[in-house]
Amino acid sequence: MKVLVIGGGGREHAIAWRCAASPRVKRVYVAPGNGGTARDRRLSNVPLARPQELAEFAAAERIDLTVVGPEAPLAAGVVDLFRTRGLRIFGPTQAAAQLESSKDFAKAFMQRHGIPTAGYRSFTAAPEARAYVNRRGAPIVIKADGLAAGKGVVVAQTLAQAHAAIDDMLVGNRLGASGARVVIEDFLAGEEASFIVMSDGRNALALATSQDHKRLGDDDVGPNTGGMGAYSPAPVVTPELHARVMREIIAPAIHGMAADGIVYTGFLYAGLMIDADATPRTLEFNCRLGDPETQPIMLRMKSDFVDLLEAAIDGRLDSAAVDWDRRVALGVVLAAAGYPEAPRQGDPIAPLPADDDDCVIFHAGTELADGTLRTSGGRVLCVTALGDSVRGARERAYDTVARIRFDGMQFRTDIGHRALKPRA
Repeated sequence: MKVLVIGGGGREHAIAWRCAASPRVKRVYVAPGNGGTARDRRLSNVPLARPQELAEFAAAERIDLTVVGPEAPLAAGVVDLFRTRGLRIFGPTQAAAQLESSKDFAKAFMQRHGIPTAGYRSFTAAPEARAYVNRRGAPIVIKADGLAAGKGVVVAQTLAQAHAAIDDMLVGNRLGASGARVVIEDFLAGEEASFIVMSDGRNALALATSQDHKRLGDDDVGPNTGGMGAYSPAPVVTPELHARVMREIIAPAIHGMAADGIVYTGFLYAGLMIDADATPRTLEFNCRLGDPETQPIMLRMKSDFVDLLEAAIDGRLDSAAVDWDRRVALGVVLAAAGYPEAPRQGDPIAPLPADDDDCVIFHAGTELADGTLRTSGGRVLCVTALGDSVRGARERAYDTVARIRFDGMQFRTDIGHRALKPRA
């Protein structure tokens, strides 16, 4: 069979890599792909991005299954378009994707269906937003309502920082239409975790838990990014907490969408904050796999991913199960100079170490031109390794990182640090 993966980042490289491992798959196309997918003989890059072009390609090539990676095509309605043409695709519809494409929609949805989350208010005018922040105090969280590639969230530790973020979005228009409305949330303390499931509209199949590292620098300092590394599983998600998240967050979300007249099929990502009492609250919903969480999750997956995707499309997730490698997987993101504000592009990347069964280099912001691999985006590579423990996986990943070179390369040296701290 033929598979199409829509997107060109590290998440999509990992999805395509795992799909290509299925004995049922003859060819995986990646649109538009990146330098890493271009170098894999099992994968073929397709220079397409617009939904109409993608649907036409899928029809012409008789694609058997399409998987959507990033949020923008979902918000643009690519799933709706494919379905109208009778093409098999896994992902939420445009209406369902509002859970991610509009923070205001998501917060109102959570409030309506009793899903635990932080208190909030939404604003389109800066004076009212500033007055609300003054009443609530700091720390406080300022979020752009629309899609902002992981860069529309400011955790303001002071009122001055909160006001600056409000002015940046509502007055300075730094994020354009995405920041024309802001959602201001109460600050939640605790430990974050990523909880991702596959949904067929009625049933949810949980994938391996993971934990992302959003801040640019070690010890969680610096600006928020799209993610500087991740590992799986996340020890903070105990079996008891896992059951609670499924019961109190995931099930109400899927059933709540159905109650609102929207059948939710696709990946559903709940970003969680888990407090000292092990109470989970929802920071956000995403309507796709996380990045860089996907890379360690795909490295640990032993089941045939294509079988799972087809079960989800056909409404058979209630009879599906996933087999995981018992080992820990940990990924370290290598970012370009200037990331996240103004990443530099075009820097040549020295020859990369070869992948093996225990360590794979997933590409994101790379391009292959005239035989030379160069940087083409903010997050460039994700070095992902397996180990018998977090410490072992981390050592394996960083040993490989030490052999990679490009000008201005920046990365965190403490991925997985929370899992190495003693737990009560």
